[in-house]
Formats: sequence, C-alpha cells, structure tokens
Amino acid sequence: MGRGINRLSPARVKTVKTPGMYPDGANLYLRVEQGPLGPTKSWLFRYVIGGRHRYMGLGPLRDVPLADARTAALAARQQLRDGHDPIEVRKARIAENRLASITAMTFEEAARACIASHSAGWRNVKHGLQVRKTIETYALPVIGKLPVQAVDTALVLKIIEPIWETKTETASRLRGRIEAVLDWAKARGLRAGENPARWDGHLDHLLPAKSKLRRVKHLRALRYADVAAFMAELRKDTAVSARALEFLILTATRSGEVLGAKWDEVDLDARVWTIPPARTKAHREHRVPLWDRAIEILTELREIRTEHVFPGRSLQKPLGEMALLQVIARMGRTDDTTAHGFRSTFRTWVAERTNFQREVGEAALGHVNGDRVEASYQRGDLFEKRRRLMDAWAVFCAGASQGEVLPIRAVS
Repeated sequence: MGRGINRLSPARVKTVKTPGMYPDGANLYLRVEQGPLGPTKSWLFRYVIGGRHRYMGLGPLRDVPLADARTAALAARQQLRDGHDPIEVRKARIAENRLASITAMTFEEAARACIASHSAGWRNVKHGLQVRKTIETYALPVIGKLPVQAVDTALVLKIIEPIWETKTETASRLRGRIEAVLDWAKARGLRAGENPARWDGHLDHLLPAKSKLRRVKHLRALRYADVAAFMAELRKDTAVSARALEFLILTATRSGEVLGAKWDEVDLDARVWTIPPARTKAHREHRVPLWDRAIEILTELREIRTEHVFPGRSLQKPLGEMALLQVIARMGRTDDTTAHGFRSTFRTWVAERTNFQREVGEAALGHVNGDRVEASYQRGDLFEKRRRLMDAWAVFCAGASQGEVLPIRAVS
C-alpha cells in the first residue's frame, strides 16, 4: 500500500474531533466541523478541472463509512480520467432520475399548457388559433399521446418532412412551435437534453433551406399607373369598407392597422394618425400624416360615433378581415390586386416617379432600418418629409378625375 493513499484508519475516522480537513489520499478528505451539538464529519472529493478547484460532497460519515467513501472517490477519479466533471455527471444523473420519477406529461398536455402560458402576450386571437391549429393538425396525430420527454429528432422529422417541400411556410412555423413547446417543457423540468426541433446547428443539416425550395410568391399589386382610375371607381362604393380600403391606400398602411384603428389614435387638428406599438408589425409607434382626402373620410366617419374608426355591422366591433377583399371583389379586381399589394404599388411609385430618398419611402411604410449602424444615427421618423411624400401620393391617387364623393353608408 502506497504512503499517499488510504491514510485514514476506521479508528482515526471515528475518534478525530478537531475541526479540519484530514486527507485519506487520492483526492479524498474527511471534513470535521464544529456543530452546535458537537463535531460533524463528512466526506469531500477535491479535484481540479479546467484550472478550477472543485469540491464534491460524498455524504456524511454516519451514512457513508470509510470503505464506501473510498469506492465513491475511485469512481470520481475514473470519471476525471474519462474527461468528465464528476459534479456535472452527478447533476445529470439526478436530473434523469427526477424525470423518471415524475408523472410523464404528454406532448399534447405540454402543448396546451405552453400555449396557455404565452397567449396573453400574443397580439391577436387569430395568431393563437393558428398556433393551435397547426399543432393539432400535424403534430398531435404523431406525438400527441407520447411523453414530452420522449420526443426526439426522428419524431420531429416524421411530422415535418412530409410537408417541408409542399407547404414550406407552414412546416417552418410548425417546427418553431414544436421547438417552443419542447423548450417550455425543458424549463419546467419535464425533459432534458438538446431540443430536437432546433433549426440552427441541427435540423438545418437534415432539411433543405427554405430559400432553396421555392421562390417568394409576391402578393398581387396594382400597377401605379392604374391607381387613379381604381380610386375613382372605389369612391363610387359608399360602404364603410370601401372607405377603409381608400384610407389604406392613401396611408400605405397594413390592413390590420386600418381595420383596428380607434378614434383615440387620431388627431384631426394635427392631421396625424398614431398607430401604437402593439398594433404595428415592427412593435414601434408609427405616425401617419393625413392628407385632405384622408381627413374628409375621417370627418364623415366621425358622425357614426363609435369607438372604432371603421365599424362593422354591430358598430361595437371593427370591420372584419374579409371586408377589404369583398370590396375588391365587388370591383372585379381580385385577379390583379390585393389590399396589402397597394403597399408594393406605393413603394414602386416612390422609386420610379419621385425624387424622395429611399429611407423616406421605407419610413412611410413603417419599415425598420435593418442596418443597425445606420439606424443608430437615424433616430427620427422623417415625419415632415413623409408628410410631403404622402401629400404627393394622395394627389397622384386623385388623378385627373377625382370623381364625385358620395355619402358613406353606416354598414358595409
């Protein structure tokens, strides 16, 4: 027996009372501390890994006799030789045992709990419905009844691969939603290890990138040369929904921003409509300058006296999402335009028919500057320049023949 190991004897371990650290050799120590009822004794395994000193407790002497402490120290030294940190190995084992001991939550239960915990932060009800629908349609039939900790890469691929090439955008969103559920489960201690639905550094090696599968399909957008004629025809429709579409075109805003507009966002005197961050895609306040025709629309609608600028049939609720599409359908223009497409029409007009700088057009659309350095210097919203731009756009939309403006019907 070497002098450097097994230094302690059972008798020495039993009788020593002076506080201190007593080496047994090979990284094993008996620690004696003075407690309120007398000396307390426990075992420590002391080691260095990555230049860092660590101490791993092996248990109190009353539970771990000398022979068992030496066996535990031997196992820890073997882990070190294999390149593992004994403390981290033990933590992983404890986590695995905990997972095995708890009642397994199914993926379906985890998904519903995850959705419920995040729903308050979603911007609208529709998004929550979409999240539930994609998970219920594609994920639950495959893994819904399985324990959430049992979901692995093979199962994730079984869900996503069949639709990755044919429904790429849906599959991509579904992957992200599965990843979110599994992250939620891990944070709750219901699973361990890497997330099998992670894209970067994982699924990106197993599935082709979205950009290689399909070309971006652009929304139909009216040619700017046809805008004046379209607007003249649009003004013949006296429905509130027609005024909403006209207002959308004049302001180059999104349909959700227009349909959700409320009177407390509008300052008729200052001729400004301020869309709050919660209702913009960029999550930033967006001030929209209003030209004469936009003010006329708002002034007439103000007489309806409701919370919403563009009320629906019940007046207590705004127009629905299909309202603008129905206006376009009534005009027989569904083949060459969409409500959102007018933003593209506006952007093309700015680039081809005006001398306004690119950043003014982007700011008018509510786009965030993607260049962080440039954005750090451009703190303003170019409002006065945008006002001149939107005035020019409104004049262009009016064209040579503005047409007669008819009273607005109270319902669409």
